[in-house]
Amino acid sequence: MSTNKVIHALYNDDDILMDAVKKVRAEHHHIEEVFTPFPVHGLDKALGLAPTRLAITAFLYGITGTAVSTWLTWYTMIADWPQDIGGKPSFSWLENMPAFVPILFELTVFFAAHLMVITFFMRSRLWPFKEAENPDPRTTDDHFLMEIPVEGNEDELKALLESTGAVEINVVEKH
Repeated sequence: MSTNKVIHALYNDDDILMDAVKKVRAEHHHIEEVFTPFPVHGLDKALGLAPTRLAITAFLYGITGTAVSTWLTWYTMIADWPQDIGGKPSFSWLENMPAFVPILFELTVFFAAHLMVITFFMRSRLWPFKEAENPDPRTTDDHFLMEIPVEGNEDELKALLESTGAVEINVVEKH
């Protein structure tokens, strides 16, 4: 198992963190991860992260739910066991479709929501009983942590991070 050094720079204000991220990126250093106690607006852009494609998957999951619910209502009420309920004809799905709208809507939302949660957990690698990867418990309360890999430039990075307003800088071995 290989180990490598990373620098953990702690900040106590999100605005200072944002300025620090921009300054570190302007100096062409790679920021491995940023840990925050709450979502920081614009941090993903400042880190240079690509936009998420989860909205596309949500749309596709919704389409899947609509298709399944369309097939389910056709199969159960038209093909498998047609019934004359309130004088409605049981030979045409289109003529009965207004009665199926709640089922279509609910299964569309059900598929989109549940499959999005599963996709999010898989994409984030949040498996059941997974150990927490938070390097400092203060980042769940009131501190912000920027993690930068050290590639032979430890002193330069420390000086840069001190100039950005870091309240604490630690060099640690990451496993």
